[in-house]
Amino acid sequence: MAARSIKEEIANCLGLEVASNPKLLAECQKICEIYGITPQDLQYKWEAATYDHTNNFASVREAARFTSDSLAGVREQIKRELEQGSGSAKKKTPARSLASGVASINRNKMPFALGRNIHAAQRVLEPQIKAEPDTFNSTELSVSLKGSGVVGPSMVKFRGPKSDMESKKKRAYRYMFERTGERGQVLDTRIEEMAELIQQHYGIQELNDPANSTDEEVFVVGRITHDLDSETKLTESTLNLETSRRLSDHSGKRIAIQFDPALKIRGGAQGAGGLGLFPGAIVAFKGKNGGASSFSVTEILALPSLTSSPHMKPSPDDDSFSMYAACGPYTSDTDLSYKPWEAFMQVIRRVKPSVLTLIGPFVDTAHPLLQSGEIDEALLDLFYRIFLDPLRDFLTLSPGSIVILVPSVRDLIGTHAVYPQCEFSKLVTKSDPRIRLVPNPGVFSINDVIFGATSVDVLFHLRKEEIIKRGQEVDSVVSLTSEDNGADPLANDCRHLLQQRSFYPVFPVPLDLCSEVNLDVTHSVGLRLDNEMEDVAPDVLFLPSRLRQFCKTVHTTTAINPSTLVKGVYSTIDVSSSVPGKSLRERLKAEVVKMEG
Repeated sequence: MAARSIKEEIANCLGLEVASNPKLLAECQKICEIYGITPQDLQYKWEAATYDHTNNFASVREAARFTSDSLAGVREQIKRELEQGSGSAKKKTPARSLASGVASINRNKMPFALGRNIHAAQRVLEPQIKAEPDTFNSTELSVSLKGSGVVGPSMVKFRGPKSDMESKKKRAYRYMFERTGERGQVLDTRIEEMAELIQQHYGIQELNDPANSTDEEVFVVGRITHDLDSETKLTESTLNLETSRRLSDHSGKRIAIQFDPALKIRGGAQGAGGLGLFPGAIVAFKGKNGGASSFSVTEILALPSLTSSPHMKPSPDDDSFSMYAACGPYTSDTDLSYKPWEAFMQVIRRVKPSVLTLIGPFVDTAHPLLQSGEIDEALLDLFYRIFLDPLRDFLTLSPGSIVILVPSVRDLIGTHAVYPQCEFSKLVTKSDPRIRLVPNPGVFSINDVIFGATSVDVLFHLRKEEIIKRGQEVDSVVSLTSEDNGADPLANDCRHLLQQRSFYPVFPVPLDLCSEVNLDVTHSVGLRLDNEMEDVAPDVLFLPSRLRQFCKTVHTTTAINPSTLVKGVYSTIDVSSSVPGKSLRERLKAEVVKMEG
């Protein structure tokens, strides 16, 4: 085998991390030539040498990356095998094709992480923050490695979450360490931030404590709470208001709310005729406490919505692009063949979009066959075979494209089982720079068009908990398009996110839905819509839900429910080149598509 072909095969087998390191690549080539083994044998021997048979998860994590130190251990292992006359390593069974699905199941041969406790597998893939610097430009992708299958440059400009070590550590926080005092402080801070915003928007000079008796009407800001601790649906009779300790004279004491029959709704969407209230919503009321144990509301002040950037400045370069987006689950509950995913990839290979955005779950903890252990390969190998290999093939076929992955709290290949959730480890994508990793929820931009995405079904949670309070409209906000109808319930649920400036404004999580969202309140800054893209709304919001799929304009944002790929539904976005005087809303075309067959 020629030296060049050996290097190319090493790059293909061991990934970009080795291929981009000339010294490490030379060492691997030397080992293959001296000991007469193939690059694939070297890959398998490294995996065997770094595997901890004691199931020590920490050591598995430390040895996961292919480094000079771990390569030295592989070399010593090969020497020992030769001395003992063991010969070359046994070859693994070739990976099955995507269409073949998962064949014969042998529970006695299941991988160590796939026992009856499926959730234990999540601990295997801890974030590799300590030794994983981001060596690629965060805005533009331009990589070329001969024989590695990585080609560039990308046809789009990507900007994602901050990639410095400190930011990564914050996203990959330790969970299950919340203190009550910290939770309370975060909740109070959220009320105070929104109170300042409301005062500026409505020109309110002073906010009062709703628990104080007054003869005149005052303005109050607080959080909607449920006096029955979410055991039943919120009703008007069980609705309470809780303000922060700093804004209250009674340490944030909760007080019951009563609505005046002549209630007014100020600053709401025109045509809505009312406003949705739900546990956790930050609200502003005008009214008074006449000395009773309740606050009488005469006027609800709607929160101002986040507004997206106008995008009126033309770009000197061609900034048009296309995006296809899909959300998991990607296979039915009856099998692990991933047939909907295979059909979708046929479309992708034919169309070759500039960007492919995929939202989890990919390897779903809720899948019956995974819960019962009906699988004969490791979880990461399943992901590589079903997802990573076809994605790499697509990127080779369309070298100017990129892929964006957003995890789910139900992903067994993920590192976090809480929300907000950090992005996948680079181990999941074998450090391929063409595959971009975004947290859940995540905000990113393509050619300066801002996208927001989450895998949590926040719309269903809102619809389940929300009550609508009707009132007389005052100073309503006129919609920018005829499509933005204030009477549309789904659009108004999307509007809640823009007004509350949060991907998940519900608190606490509904009791019967808490298995879907392991909410970490202390780190709820990661839920903010305006987290890292300044104080502007995303131009496009991906909000996958079990509710009916849709594509709607809400204020200045295009909200999309792409449903799930297992239902044969996905979404497409086309953005034409910017021209003077033409807004993004006029350039952007989005739709939800149903696959044929």
